[in-house]
Amino acid sequence: MSEPAISDLAQYDILVVGGGINGLASACALEPSGLRIGVVDQREPEPFDEDYALRVSAINRASLKLFNSVGVFEDMRAMRVSPFRQMHVWDSSGVGQIHFDSAELGLDTLGYIIENNVIQLALLEKVSKSAAIDWICPAEIETIHADETLKQVVLSDGRILQARLVVGADGAQSRVRELMGIEMHRTSYQQKAIVCTVKTEYEHEATAWQCFMPSGPLAFLPLADGSSSIVWSLDEDRVEDMLALDDDSFARELEQAFEYRLGAISSVSARAAFPLSHAHVDQYVQPGMALIGDAAHNIHPLAGQGANLGIMDAACLADVVIQALRADRQWFALHTLRKYERARKGDNRLMESSMTGFKTLFGNTNPVLVGLRNTGLLLADRITPIKDQFMRHAMGLN
Repeated sequence: MSEPAISDLAQYDILVVGGGINGLASACALEPSGLRIGVVDQREPEPFDEDYALRVSAINRASLKLFNSVGVFEDMRAMRVSPFRQMHVWDSSGVGQIHFDSAELGLDTLGYIIENNVIQLALLEKVSKSAAIDWICPAEIETIHADETLKQVVLSDGRILQARLVVGADGAQSRVRELMGIEMHRTSYQQKAIVCTVKTEYEHEATAWQCFMPSGPLAFLPLADGSSSIVWSLDEDRVEDMLALDDDSFARELEQAFEYRLGAISSVSARAAFPLSHAHVDQYVQPGMALIGDAAHNIHPLAGQGANLGIMDAACLADVVIQALRADRQWFALHTLRKYERARKGDNRLMESSMTGFKTLFGNTNPVLVGLRNTGLLLADRITPIKDQFMRHAMGLN
């Protein structure tokens, strides 16, 4: 027999640490379990703003399925989402290019570009309306006292929360991971990504554009009002120079790097930059504890898959817990949680190594390798079954 839910005195069955996209998605996906859930975060999200946020995610079909299943996608639509129907990728060092079109799979979109803040706010609205989920904010984890069946979470203000399962969704600098004694293996790319929003002379045509350069990939992601969100990966020393430029000078540099694909850039928003690295842990779970999203892994943003991987972690963990409950098994036990680890670790590591491989491949200036990768892109574009598989995998249809 599975153990009963924790009493009201002990407060929670599941405590999710981290109220970002992955933590809130985890809580919403777990809601049908009937368990009592708490979500802890240090700060409230920024309110919705009429100006586009700098951090956006390319949300694929698999993540969209979770958003629809928990009933939050329409709330995102009510704020702002940007469908993209095509993707155009090319190598600046040659003639290689590949073009993806949702119509080739009989679909209306490849996915949606959505501001991270919009996703977070829609999920938080769902959480705030749920009788099964408590939003505990502001709050910061101080320590965790654990035994095999119960975790006692001590907050920095002295409050104590108890749970059968603690989910670490608290990002790359995860406090939960640290308290679990799990090491993250991190490798810096010695690069940063510049993010901002720009307006261009030509329409983006609901297309995600990505140019691979030896200095790093540059992406223009289509937004609903016709502007584009850019993610430009550059060596760390160049980034500081770019951030120091005035808007007009930066726009000229950006136009040139992007080969004027969308014409002149007429305006540039505030800019920011964040460091690029790839990282993973060897262990996702311990008895009554699990890591999801950036607390367990992160990858290069060149394919826009980071958010989708974390959302799929949340969906998979919820599925494992709910299946164990329905089968009357101990849902917080290590042998149950390892099903989640086995299901997600391989996919996440494969995506990490693939993105690192792409970054290395397209950053190499060896003429022979340049020729081979350009030929490979052209062939992949012409061989429909291969291209369809690329598309299906990126969209989360596999």
